[in-house]
Amino acid sequence: MSSVRLYLFVLVGVLGLVGCGQDRSTSSPAASSDDTTASAAASAPDPADTSRTEARVLVLGNSIAAGAGVSPQEAFPALLQRKADSLGWDVQVQNAGVSGETTAGGLERIGWVLQDSVDVLVLELGGNDGLRGIDPGVTRKNLRGIIDTTLSTYPEAHVLLAGMQVPPNLGQGYARQFRQVYPTVAEAYGRVTLIPFILNDIAGSDSLMQDDGIHPAAAGHRLVAQTVWKKLRPLLEQIRTQEPA
Repeated sequence: MSSVRLYLFVLVGVLGLVGCGQDRSTSSPAASSDDTTASAAASAPDPADTSRTEARVLVLGNSIAAGAGVSPQEAFPALLQRKADSLGWDVQVQNAGVSGETTAGGLERIGWVLQDSVDVLVLELGGNDGLRGIDPGVTRKNLRGIIDTTLSTYPEAHVLLAGMQVPPNLGQGYARQFRQVYPTVAEAYGRVTLIPFILNDIAGSDSLMQDDGIHPAAAGHRLVAQTVWKKLRPLLEQIRTQEPA
């Protein structure tokens, strides 16, 4: 049995319970309906402030992005920040990972977390949809809604869509339909790059996964960061060579 298949059999719980922030990167917690307006006003950019980082990366995800079970500095968004810092690049990685998040929750939050400019959206959502047996068509619609909102707000932005897979406990047909959501969404856009399975080469490994068999250990997050960085670095290099507007 492959490590990925073993992981999919073990993956029967919801993806996590803890949110986090990290290093130079920033963290965006979920806003409740009572505090969304106040939070938006407090965090809205000051028009008089002309300072701007060279590139901003927003990671919108669930407990994998949030770093459940590891320290904030060990979660993959923090590691992406360190990779950019090590090159001397003026890049800010904002971690908007919330444990237990679904694509519906991400769609509700996306307008709020887009208040600051975004050059690259790393979209790591959908695993919890699959675990709850949500119709893959709904997941696909929500992912497209998040991407459409991002690209309509920042037309020059790029999206990295991190694919996820689910166990076959709801049937092989459902698992197959869910797996196809991500390539189908990515193929509909010219500015979306697909990461087929964000836990590839990690899922099912005792040394790379935590004891729950669901979340990456610190070593697993390092591999996740490498996987994302392979797609993210070329986008950042492209952004850095563009003339400022």
